[in-house]
Amino acid sequence: MPDQKTKRILEKLIEKKLSIDEAEKSLNETRSSISTSFANIDIEREHRTFIPEIIYCENKSLEQIIELAKKIYSKKKLVIGTRCHIKHFKELKKIFPKGVYSNEGRSFRIGKPFPKIKKYKIGLITAGTTDIAACEEAGLVLKSLGADIERIYDVGVAGIHRLFSKDNKIKECDILIVAAGMEGALPSVVSGLYHQPLIAIPTSIGYGTAMNGFTALFAMLTSCSPGVTVVNINNGVGAAAAAFKILKLLETKSS
Repeated sequence: MPDQKTKRILEKLIEKKLSIDEAEKSLNETRSSISTSFANIDIEREHRTFIPEIIYCENKSLEQIIELAKKIYSKKKLVIGTRCHIKHFKELKKIFPKGVYSNEGRSFRIGKPFPKIKKYKIGLITAGTTDIAACEEAGLVLKSLGADIERIYDVGVAGIHRLFSKDNKIKECDILIVAAGMEGALPSVVSGLYHQPLIAIPTSIGYGTAMNGFTALFAMLTSCSPGVTVVNINNGVGAAAAAFKILKLLETKSS
């Protein structure tokens, strides 16, 4: 199935607003990539998937991060990076002074976010304060893509009354992302109480048998509450991408 940009090119070709050569050139541009000495940047990914190429900075050198950021910015005027050490971002800031960094999410944005989608809202919910990092990574990605978010933090099952006190805020959201470590119980509780699509992030928080997030992961995968979708441990980007695709589908269907 063609993406919207490809569809528009084909429609213009049928309407004879483009020649065959012009259409071919435009189609090639939608599938273009930018090569570096170590990477092939999928520069038009957002037109196929709604999610742009995102720089995963962990285990990359400062020089590699800078090269990727420059290449992407030159074409798209928006760069998103995750798992970026603050010392690397400080060097990026010298090149891109208006760059924005999330200390908790270890993520950055360079350039202007996409136009804001005002009609829908994504809720970011955490069990504890140590789970905030995963949701802040998701939050920076979502805000960069134009999504409206609502933060509802530190409402885990150890004091479940805290969740109930946020009932109105949760009901105002259209999609929920719920992060929890330890025994990973919160997504099951939230899914059992609310109707929205729910994406769960197991986090690597907890002692001993928490097993660096595997206990939470297994608990969420075996949830008795139907409808819990689970991403990988600490995967804020994956949760953000899944939520944003649902949001874009809602937007497309309502327009």
